[in-house]
Amino acid sequence: MASPLKRLITESDRYTESFKRYKECSVGYQGMQKFMENLVPDLFASIVNGKSQLNVIGVGSGTGDIDLQMFSVLHQKYPHVTVDSEVVEPDSQTLRIYRDLVSETPSLDYIQFHWNEMTLEEFQKQWKEKKINKKVDLIHMFQVLYFAVDLESTISFYQSLLNKNGKLLITLLSCDSGSVRMREAYKNQLCPGETNLSTGNIKNLLDSKGVSYQSYILPSDLDITDIFTEGDENGEMLLDFLTNSYHFGKTASPDLKAGVMEFLRRPDCSVESDGKVNFKNNFELLVLDQLI
Repeated sequence: MASPLKRLITESDRYTESFKRYKECSVGYQGMQKFMENLVPDLFASIVNGKSQLNVIGVGSGTGDIDLQMFSVLHQKYPHVTVDSEVVEPDSQTLRIYRDLVSETPSLDYIQFHWNEMTLEEFQKQWKEKKINKKVDLIHMFQVLYFAVDLESTISFYQSLLNKNGKLLITLLSCDSGSVRMREAYKNQLCPGETNLSTGNIKNLLDSKGVSYQSYILPSDLDITDIFTEGDENGEMLLDFLTNSYHFGKTASPDLKAGVMEFLRRPDCSVESDGKVNFKNNFELLVLDQLI
C-alpha cells in the first residue's frame, strides 16, 4: 500500500525551515568541523600537489555550510590556490540561500561558482550530453545518494571524473544511526523508494567490486527533546525532518505516529539524561580515489 504521507523534500519552504532547526539542534556539524580541521588539510595536500587551481563539485551542497568550511580550510593552508566550484542542489530556495551567502562574502573572491539547480542524476546527464572532458580534483556528496536510481553507475560516473590524486567524498548516515534504524523499521510508510538508507549498501557494493576506500565515523547527537512536547513547533519541524514527511504529526496515522515516537526513545536510538533526549545520529564518510 502506498504511503499517504507527503515527502518533506517536495515542500521547499517547510524543508528549508526544518533543516535549519535540525542544524540548530545537531552536533553533527561539529563532528564535520572536527573532521575538516584534522583530516582535510592532509587530504588537500595530496590533491593540491603544486596546483594553482582546483576543480570541485559539490553534490547536495544545501546552503553551503560544508562547502564553505572546506574551502576555508583550503584557503588557510594554500592561499595561492583558486577554486572552480560546480554547485549541484535541486532545491531552489536552499540554493538561493547559498548564492546570497556567497554574494555577501567578498572574501570568497578566490572561488568561481557555477550554480546547477538539479539532481545528481540530472547533472550527470547534462555532463554527458555536453561531452565535458574536464577532470575534477574533489567531489563531495553530502546525503544525496538516498534516492539514487542506480547506485553503482552513479558512483562510477562521479569517480570517473576524478583527476589523478582526486578524491570522492561520500557522506551518509552510518548503519548504527537512530535515523537508519527508524527508517528501516518503517520503510514502507516513511521512505518508499529509498534503497540507500546508510553507507551499508555503498560499502557492500564497493567491497563486491574490490574498490578500496577509507572510512571515518563522524559522531553526531541530536537534541530531540522538543519532539515530545505536544504542539511545540520546533519539535514538529524536527519530526518532519527525521521522518522526511510534510507535517508528519498532523498527517500520520495515530498508530504510525505512536510507533515512531516510541521508537525515537528506544535505548539503541537515544540517551535520556537530565530531562534531555539525545538522538544517536552518527554519519559515516567514505573517501574514494580516482577510478582506475
